Amino acid sequence: MTETRAPARGRVLADLTPLRTSAHYRRLWFGNTVSWVGQGMTALAVSLQVYEITRSPFSVGLVGLFSLVPLVVFGLYGGAIADTVDRRRLGLASASGSAVLSAALAAAAFAGFHDVWFLYAIVALQSVCAALNSPARTSMIPRLLPAAQLRAANALNSMTTTFGTLVGPSLGGLLVGFGGFQTAYLIDALAFSAALYAMWRLPSMLPERTGAKRASVLDGLRFLATRPNLRMTFFSDFCAMILAHPRALFPVVAVLWYDGDARTTGLLAAAPAAGALLGGVLSGWQGRIRHHGQAILLAVACWGTAIAVFGLTRNLWLGLLFLAIAGYSDTVSMIFRNTMMQVAAPDEMRGRLQGVFIVVVAGGPRLGDFLAGSVADLTSPTVAITGGGLACVLAVGLLALRGRGFRRYDALDPTP
Repeated sequence: MTETRAPARGRVLADLTPLRTSAHYRRLWFGNTVSWVGQGMTALAVSLQVYEITRSPFSVGLVGLFSLVPLVVFGLYGGAIADTVDRRRLGLASASGSAVLSAALAAAAFAGFHDVWFLYAIVALQSVCAALNSPARTSMIPRLLPAAQLRAANALNSMTTTFGTLVGPSLGGLLVGFGGFQTAYLIDALAFSAALYAMWRLPSMLPERTGAKRASVLDGLRFLATRPNLRMTFFSDFCAMILAHPRALFPVVAVLWYDGDARTTGLLAAAPAAGALLGGVLSGWQGRIRHHGQAILLAVACWGTAIAVFGLTRNLWLGLLFLAIAGYSDTVSMIFRNTMMQVAAPDEMRGRLQGVFIVVVAGGPRLGDFLAGSVADLTSPTVAITGGGLACVLAVGLLALRGRGFRRYDALDPTP
């Protein structure tokens, strides 16, 4: 492994050391960035095509369901597989599957085959490939970089995800408008070539294990149950994503609070993503933080506070500012949570922990959407959003009181 220098005291912008010191990580990061943009394009194009076929908002909503269920179900198993096989081969196979599925979408669109159930099936299979690919790819990174560079790598990875989320759908809408659905799908299929090339250049990535030939999902959950610090990373994220997740109410508050329309809803949805991207870009200062548990608790508390204040605002630009602050805080929490999982967990468990992470990241916000919508229906959007933010702050405060070891977690002496 390449040695890393201590972070500069005045650093503000993201630390690019992982990109400079590891060609393997650099290719993997670039390929993943391109792929995320392509997947964002396809996600929007599929939703637009389903609506064009059915003219039903409910049918469009089913796209999310067909994407979510396989991701949650196969996320845990994808992690277990990644802890058993060559992660490079698993990454290659799953990325190849995603590329073939995007090519199938393009071929069907070129042929004029428009069937909504075909689209649902492709979306579900793409989620299966993603559930297999993500644990394999993420668990490779600690093998490519020294532990001291993992926080910086996770900050760079957060920029990839957020950039794809912001740019991909916008670019997909433009491509569909100018060249039809087949153009967006075809470019997405070609975009996977960058990720495939990066995977192909990697060395073999067999997990560092000497025991049984098969990895059990239950063994991973048992391991997590006996590791309080790693367990706390998931509990803290649940506080934010379930109790204080106002996304489902954006269309409502855009009209009721700001007298807006669909464009206002788009701004509300984009503000947390913009803040999250800024959290990755301005992540250099995080290299000086040793107590990652404290950083996570404070970041989640900041998220809850920003959401609570957003619920009290009636000025659009002020509301967007607090949503951006929430997005920034979420990125800070995510960077330190990922780093703890990669550093404190043994290699033979990293895939399964990433599988649990997928389930939490995919399922938590959906539960949050349901809770926010239910509370708003029973009371009001203000109570749902502000009350949810305050509940998040209270819950993470209780976690802080109970998790003395989590507060004391030291990156220089990681204890799972």
